[in-house]
Amino acid sequence: MVDSGQLLAAVLMLGGVLGGVMIGYHLAIIVGFVGLVAGVVLFGILPTLELFYSRTYELLTNYTFLAIPMFVFMGSILEHSGIARDLYDALYEALGRLKGGLAIATVLIGTILAAAVGILGASVTMLTLVALPSMIEKGYDKSLAAGSIMAGGTLGILIPPSVMLVVYGPLASLSVGKLLMGAFLPGFLLSGLYCIYIAIVCYIKPFYGPAISREQRLSTLQILKKLLVSLFPPAVLVMSVLGVIFLGIAPPTQAASVGAFASILLALVYRKFTWENFKAAAMQTVKISGMVILVGAMCFSFVGVFIRVGGGEVISQLILNASISRWGILGIVLLLTVLLGMVMEWIGVLFILVPIVTPIMAKLGFDPLWFALMVCITLQTSFLTPPVAPAIFYFRGAVDPELGVNTGHMIKGVLPFIFLILVGLVICSLFPNIILWLPSIMIGE
Repeated sequence: MVDSGQLLAAVLMLGGVLGGVMIGYHLAIIVGFVGLVAGVVLFGILPTLELFYSRTYELLTNYTFLAIPMFVFMGSILEHSGIARDLYDALYEALGRLKGGLAIATVLIGTILAAAVGILGASVTMLTLVALPSMIEKGYDKSLAAGSIMAGGTLGILIPPSVMLVVYGPLASLSVGKLLMGAFLPGFLLSGLYCIYIAIVCYIKPFYGPAISREQRLSTLQILKKLLVSLFPPAVLVMSVLGVIFLGIAPPTQAASVGAFASILLALVYRKFTWENFKAAAMQTVKISGMVILVGAMCFSFVGVFIRVGGGEVISQLILNASISRWGILGIVLLLTVLLGMVMEWIGVLFILVPIVTPIMAKLGFDPLWFALMVCITLQTSFLTPPVAPAIFYFRGAVDPELGVNTGHMIKGVLPFIFLILVGLVICSLFPNIILWLPSIMIGE
């Protein structure tokens, strides 16, 4: 039986957060405020301040979270070095002869950058600046061009190295290394679904993605050479980070520092390293890492208050006592993830949702690692679904107004890709080894 007092406290706290976010307050401010007020009212000032201090200190001293600024810095160096533009030029030449080839190239470079950058804003912004003018110039449908950029760019938050997975691991007491390995195949699955969709649409409607005229193409040998040279930096970064994790040579935190160092060496080798680029990358690292820690600390403290008032027990009883199957409960939790992602940043969704639902899903018999990746795949929708939709905001901020791509094109463009994410979830439900196989063969974890 659910205690009425605990139920009221849980409803008021969650309602206060959702209401504040929808009004327009920053997530860190509203979550921290609601948690603080609820704690003071229910426990008093000193116990609440002590809880906030202890939860924030626990977060800041968590060794695994040191990987966050390292991954962000690695991606920032790659972003500012111009290596991504060289890679797009090579894929542009290689796939231009196909209908929809430039949109497919955009998704592929988003996939490759995801395995080397891992920052949503960096990937979407780079693709918007590099790929969109080329596609619009060649007569591509504006919605298809916008959708392929935003969908391809958001893969950076799922395919390792991913800041999202580094945050998720400690919250659910899961190995970050196993999470990183488990995310590879689902990320590639989504990338493949995106490319297949683009190819089918452009086959049915060739004017959506016309091929490049023959006189613009390089020879096959020139294209191969260009591809090999441009793919070398991402390949080095992937092996320097994920290779050492997979082989058990180093845990994620040390591997992240190796990747950050390797990104500097690559920028030096390719003569792309300047003081201005280094300073810009350092500033971006401070801003993104600071934002993640601030939101994380406030949400972590909020959850501490929420659990102490019995909110976690309320949700647990409501879910476990529901007269539906465990798969129905999983569907409800994933739907809740989608809805929260529409109005809240992914960091807040993880810090609020994961500590509460992870024990419940384990009681229902779901593999914690599999469930974690299902949540992360579901959160791909949160980057594309208004009103928050970070990918749309990054895209809109970077797009040249003269290209004539408006908000209508953006929203229309992302809708098919949101559906494809749901298709990917169904496939991973039917074939769980897509997630579990690589972690099962890791060395040293």
